[in-house]
Amino acid sequence: MDPREDLSKGSQDSLSSDRAEQDDPVSWAGMAVTRRTFLEMAASAALVVGTGGAGLAAGSKGSIPYRSLGHTGERVSIIGIGGYHIGIQDDERESIRIIRTALDSGVNFLDNCWDYTDGQSEIRMGKALLDGYRHKAFLMTKIDGRTRKSAARQIDESLRRLQTDYVDLMQIHEIIRMDDPDRVFAPGGALEAMTEARQAGKVRYIGFTGHKSPEVHLKMLKTADANGFRFDAVQMPLNVMDAHFESFEKQVLPVLVKEGIGILGMKPMGSALILQSELVTPQECLRYAMSLPVSVVITGCDSMQTLGQALDAARGFEPMEAREIEALLARTAQAARQGKYELYKTSGSFDSTSINPGWLG
Repeated sequence: MDPREDLSKGSQDSLSSDRAEQDDPVSWAGMAVTRRTFLEMAASAALVVGTGGAGLAAGSKGSIPYRSLGHTGERVSIIGIGGYHIGIQDDERESIRIIRTALDSGVNFLDNCWDYTDGQSEIRMGKALLDGYRHKAFLMTKIDGRTRKSAARQIDESLRRLQTDYVDLMQIHEIIRMDDPDRVFAPGGALEAMTEARQAGKVRYIGFTGHKSPEVHLKMLKTADANGFRFDAVQMPLNVMDAHFESFEKQVLPVLVKEGIGILGMKPMGSALILQSELVTPQECLRYAMSLPVSVVITGCDSMQTLGQALDAARGFEPMEAREIEALLARTAQAARQGKYELYKTSGSFDSTSINPGWLG
């Protein structure tokens, strides 16, 4: 995951909503519900998703809880390791140590991308997955190509770097423009390369990711539906600030729940920006995001310390009650209104494919 998709200097992302909005109608699985009811449903859904339908979301003491990945039948850890931060250590041995410690501790979801740190994130993750570690991981990476040719090339490059014959989930990265869905699904577009890779056994599941606008995500889902295609997973920012501004939680999350699509939450700490508000702690950010009906919360771990923070949050996870969520959202409402702590929505600083348009093909 990108620092643009989650920066973890001692923290991570979470979610938000205005107390004054608690009685506004929100769409959940096609139903009009009040904000208060939505919060209650989110908490209840977290309990169900947390164990595949039985028991509590919290794992036994010291264990990492697992959740269902939408309709796929796969089980993934409640916490996933973001890929961007695995490429920034001075010594790659530290990167490998972080990944292997996470896998040995019960985390199985690994995030990455073809463009992270000029390929170093995938290269280092590939080395970490040697010596029998590949079988412990549900491995996800992303490609930027919008054409069949560019996407196919990037898929093969990612597999070479990761030193594997296949990835469990391949996602189309940075769906951030309103014309991205049309380009992906056009004749000769990226989806052709993705489905061909799946048929060839290089990819098991297909998803997409983005951080800019809920409207773009909704268009991608509608375009897929119009073309008779169903995504297996969707990745988006879910944190304590999101629900107050251009909210993926309000607009996209209910659709994914209804359709049974795996939900990958990212930026629980808004690439560390949310922590700068001094309104929430890293643990509150992580716990809030995990309390939503997500399959996994992807968080950047650039050190053993931040990995330990994520592991502690997962091992001790108890879903937030509705009253806790309301209090947290009320605390963050004013600060969140203009997107000040969600620059991935309001600026181009996090848009790697805009800075490097050649990656799109």
